[in-house]
Amino acid sequence: MRWSIFISIITFILASVFSVVSTAMLQGVVWAAGVVIVLFIVLVGIGFDMMGIASASANERPFHAMAAEKVPGAKQSIFIVRNADRFSNFCNDVVGDICGIISGTASALVVGKMIVSSPGGDGLLTAAVTVVFSAVVSALTVGGKAVGKSFAIHYSIPIVLWIGRFFFLLERRFGIRIWGGKKKTNGKRGNKRAARSNHSA
Repeated sequence: MRWSIFISIITFILASVFSVVSTAMLQGVVWAAGVVIVLFIVLVGIGFDMMGIASASANERPFHAMAAEKVPGAKQSIFIVRNADRFSNFCNDVVGDICGIISGTASALVVGKMIVSSPGGDGLLTAAVTVVFSAVVSALTVGGKAVGKSFAIHYSIPIVLWIGRFFFLLERRFGIRIWGGKKKTNGKRGNKRAARSNHSA
């Protein structure tokens, strides 16, 4: 419940910020630049979708070997894999869905700019432009995520390590710690504690 409430609040904040920023950017540009902005939003959604899938598909063992060799970002990658449910939820459901919604809103604004910049067009032309552009954005989003999922599953280890190196850079250069130092307790540690408590009793 705590995570659900927290992620709902984060989603509300990020959706508000993304919506305001994208709308402000599209207001003062021509429709051609608006198309580029929409495509960028689509690419961001695809990229985060890939990261979420990679974290859920990656195996933890290779990162332990990398951590033993002190590879930068290996420890952060371990935390990503161990918290893959939350990480993928943030990447896929929060950022990915927000980008999908924002790209749809941005597409409507771009279509409006196209219509305004070409006065004298009939209703049929306006409808055709709206349908075609919306269909292209949807096709790029769905097709890009399909390719991204396949790529993320086959190359999950390098992708997660790249994310771990980014978190490592944030910690070393800027002092920003994304993941806490606490690890999930396993069953063996719990059994040892229980045995100690029984022995002391």
